[in-house]
Amino acid sequence: MGLDKVIFHIDVNSAFLSWEAVYRIYCLGGKTDLREQVAAVGGDMAMRHGIILAKSIPAKRFGIKTGETILEAKQKCPELILVPPNYGLYEQCSHAFMDILREYSPCVEQYSIDEAFMDMTGTELLFDEPVVSANRIRERIRDELGFTVNIGISENKLLAKMASDFKKPDRVHTLWRSELAEKLWPLPVSDLFFVGRATAAKLFKMGIKTIGQLAQTDVTFLKRCLKKHGEVIWAFANGYDTSVVRSEPEANKGYGNSTTIAFDVTDAGTAKLVLLALAETVGTRLREAGVGAEVVAVGIKTYDLRYASHQMVLPNATNITNEIHRYACRLFDDLWDGSPIRHLGIHTSRIRDHVNMRQIDMFDHTDYEKLEQMDQAVDAIRRRYGNDAVMRAAFVGGRIDHMSGGISREKRTVDYKRLHIE
Repeated sequence: MGLDKVIFHIDVNSAFLSWEAVYRIYCLGGKTDLREQVAAVGGDMAMRHGIILAKSIPAKRFGIKTGETILEAKQKCPELILVPPNYGLYEQCSHAFMDILREYSPCVEQYSIDEAFMDMTGTELLFDEPVVSANRIRERIRDELGFTVNIGISENKLLAKMASDFKKPDRVHTLWRSELAEKLWPLPVSDLFFVGRATAAKLFKMGIKTIGQLAQTDVTFLKRCLKKHGEVIWAFANGYDTSVVRSEPEANKGYGNSTTIAFDVTDAGTAKLVLLALAETVGTRLREAGVGAEVVAVGIKTYDLRYASHQMVLPNATNITNEIHRYACRLFDDLWDGSPIRHLGIHTSRIRDHVNMRQIDMFDHTDYEKLEQMDQAVDAIRRRYGNDAVMRAAFVGGRIDHMSGGISREKRTVDYKRLHIE
């Protein structure tokens, strides 16, 4: 075809719901396919994780959207079938999905748990022309793993991703730059990657309603109105994208974790215990990557959904749990106004390769070497025997998970014996 690049974007259709449906049918003997029902995967309202994580195509017809609350979804469709999330299952399905993709290209970039880019440049002699090879991959995933995907094909990542969002499910679409006027430009500007609700509203006020109108707008005018973001979305509307498919992920620029607490926290002691649980998980991730952080930040969301955050630069980069917790508590004391707390987070940045060097402070008598050795010993035990093998005494018998944040414990597995599988 004479193309310099051939990029695929592969997106699992209604991933969490599809994976749940396949598991129930092929492993649990279920007869009902959730993908054909008005169904959704949703968090636990009792744990205040009550949002829609994935929905079926029939549920979409009722206006149910990913990210809205379960209460909002139930108001739209009281008969909505809700199933609990099972991230352990989703990770297994994602691995199987990615393993198939890597058989067709050495350059596969996992974009999310259910999305990937593939650089298929030069594979025509091995797998035929792009549409044929994409259909072969699509059919193999469907036949071997039981779920469907959409595949978008283009010269670059942006257009391939836009193409995979065309008509679903189980489809292959092309969006070459020569097809922009026909396939992309008639779409509403809100459909363009990187155009969120706020940007779309500004563009509507400017009279720009379609991607084609955005593409044909003077870029200088867009830069004046939307600054650098205006230039970026103008380039996207015209199909320009210079990013490459990376088989190796870039180094993290920050590590963090946050948790929505099952009850309103009204005292500093409990809040600091939650921060300790978050410091455990953040510190573990930093040590696993062999890095330290020079900046620590704490974020607080109160019962009325107000959010505030504060950060500080540390005297030395660290990955020590106790040290991260100490600075997090100091930030918390400066930040908290006494309002009941719904959500807490710890985030780190200015990541440095961890070298055991520390600026001497004659007024600080903390034995940091001993703390590092303790963390390393705890990490080794948890790797071998599980996260619950070692727990700080402060968490024993309490309501707070000793390693909080990220994908919570109740979302990692599901006791299907307690569910009625039809």
